[in-house]
Amino acid sequence: MRSSKPITVTLGSQQKSLDARLQSGAYSSASEVIRAALRALDREEDAIDEIMRQKIREAIDDPGSDVDADTVFERLERLHADRMKAGRGGV
Repeated sequence: MRSSKPITVTLGSQQKSLDARLQSGAYSSASEVIRAALRALDREEDAIDEIMRQKIREAIDDPGSDVDADTVFERLERLHADRMKAGRGGV
């Protein structure tokens, strides 16, 4: 039994790219091109996921001091109030 099912895909401007790969002889069928493209997309997404995991690990492991939410909101409210005053000519 077949493990995959046939699908219909409209490629638009990417049709030229697929045709060029077939004409070059690098691939023998449109299915091979699409499978190769999906493998490349999987590798790209895996690489992005790893970069994000690494950045999250770095952020978690960062020994820098934490700022609690109350302090952040106080600073934002003060900054907003100062900007509102400045926008009204300092009144």
